[in-house]
Amino acid sequence: MKVKNRIILLALCAIPLLNAGAKGDTTPDLSRHETPAQYKKRMHWWEQARFGMFIHWGLYSQLAGYWKGKETPGLGEWIMHDDRIPVDQYAAMAKDFDPVQFNADRIVKLAKDAGMKYIVITAKHHEGFAMFHTKVDDYSIYSATPYHKDPLKALAAACKKEHMRLGFYYSQSQDWHHPGGRAIGGHWDPAQDGSYDAYLKNVAIPQIKELFTNYGKVSVIWWDTPVDMTPARAAELVALLKMQPGIISNNRMGGDFAGDYDTPEQTIPPNGLGRDWETCMTINDTWGYKRGDHNFKSATTLVRNLIDIASKGGNYLLNVGPTGLGTIPAGEVKRLHQIGAWMKVNGTAIYGTSASPFKKQLPWGRCTQKHGLLYLSVFNWPSNGKLFVPIINKNVSAHLLIDKRKSLPVSYDAYGATITLPASEPDPIATVVVLNPGGAVEVAPTPPLQQAADGTVTLSAPDADIIGSNAQLEGGAVEDIGYWTNQSDYVKWNVNINNPGSFKVELTYSSEPDMSGSSYTISVGDQSVSGTIEPTQSWGDYKTVEVGTLSVSTTGKVTVMVKATSMPHGAVMNLQKVELIPVSSN
Repeated sequence: MKVKNRIILLALCAIPLLNAGAKGDTTPDLSRHETPAQYKKRMHWWEQARFGMFIHWGLYSQLAGYWKGKETPGLGEWIMHDDRIPVDQYAAMAKDFDPVQFNADRIVKLAKDAGMKYIVITAKHHEGFAMFHTKVDDYSIYSATPYHKDPLKALAAACKKEHMRLGFYYSQSQDWHHPGGRAIGGHWDPAQDGSYDAYLKNVAIPQIKELFTNYGKVSVIWWDTPVDMTPARAAELVALLKMQPGIISNNRMGGDFAGDYDTPEQTIPPNGLGRDWETCMTINDTWGYKRGDHNFKSATTLVRNLIDIASKGGNYLLNVGPTGLGTIPAGEVKRLHQIGAWMKVNGTAIYGTSASPFKKQLPWGRCTQKHGLLYLSVFNWPSNGKLFVPIINKNVSAHLLIDKRKSLPVSYDAYGATITLPASEPDPIATVVVLNPGGAVEVAPTPPLQQAADGTVTLSAPDADIIGSNAQLEGGAVEDIGYWTNQSDYVKWNVNINNPGSFKVELTYSSEPDMSGSSYTISVGDQSVSGTIEPTQSWGDYKTVEVGTLSVSTTGKVTVMVKATSMPHGAVMNLQKVELIPVSSN
């Protein structure tokens, strides 16, 4: 599993501002000579599913995050790399790897009960250890361990029985065991040295053929970390996809192969992406099992993540990390049962839905849509019992998903519809309100921002209208407008000015040193001030600068815009806010 602060090979994790998945490019990858209609048909089940299980399981699970009595500082599955364990010493662990408690039927049932529709398991992670019966060599769970079974064979049978889709993760480039396999940062053991092309020819390609031949229908192939993967090398692996007609591939093959969907990791894009996408995420802090990691996310967080992702048109691939004995940790099992309880009641608001019609985040929760209905998942129950929805449809009806017999009152104004909710919140995780707009959804215009009583105008990133193909709102501890990699993109705010006059203009932003230097203007009407982006320490390090002074002479609505006038290094900035501060006349 690629780690955001470790791997810089994939653009999606190179810097927080940039996104590898071709933001703004909504066309599918047609390297398999499909028409858009054929692509859509192949992706249909995946787009309907919305929720899947990731399983990181390997020889590293036996170590449980410890080497020679010391806990590794990194992730469980990266212990061989991070602790620089020699190849022969790491391989010697296989003689003690005996996951006798692995139960494929139980795992598939757990996924099904959680509401998941597909499973992706690590057939071979970067450690190079095959978790299946391979004839390439003896470095596998079948040949090198006392277990002497093929868990992928058992998992394939269990998935078929339960009508669960199955996919395989395969580390095609990084392999820290086989000579010639790549390693981020380089090799640490001479035993790893060798020809990369020989490794691809003699290990990766034969094993992928085995996975595509011996396990029935494979629905997904999940590549990772394409170190040194040129277009010619990638083409050899991509050609193998024909062995599994209909298979779906992610975007981490490398070599200019875009794949079928993007894979943001441990993060949820604030506005979704320009094509199919899937957020993969851990339940605690690690992918592979670490016995000391008990920092489990709450069921509320996990369910709301799922809702948030679906509201932006994505899928949620939620990870579990089985132990060396083959069992899923109790903390993960508990949370999957809790998610399943919510999904059993509310799954219709997730499965087969498309993204929210609203461009801006709803302050009380999230929205999905399906078959002409809006599903409003309420995270923050309004204290006054009034749920505002920014649509101007006038024939709206609404009810709670759990009680469709009782209609909820709806009233209207110029900026939207207000639903009167019950006094108490039925579900503290998320209560779903079903809204029938009575026709095509008509999104209401955004009301203008209001000048504060002291005359200050605060223009924050979440309130901005973002115009263009790349720039988008980024979430996290601080929300900002990032992914601003197209100079023609710009942002604007509409504001009601009640107290005109002169205003000092301040900009709060961040920019890594090697990406700084862009110039910009901030304008109100026909007036503008200009500046140049000076570097901050990182994309997460913000600074506030005074840009200049602007005057507003009349009351009423004005538009404030920020535009780039040059972009020498590929990005404008991460914009957090603009403030107009009244200049005292004294």
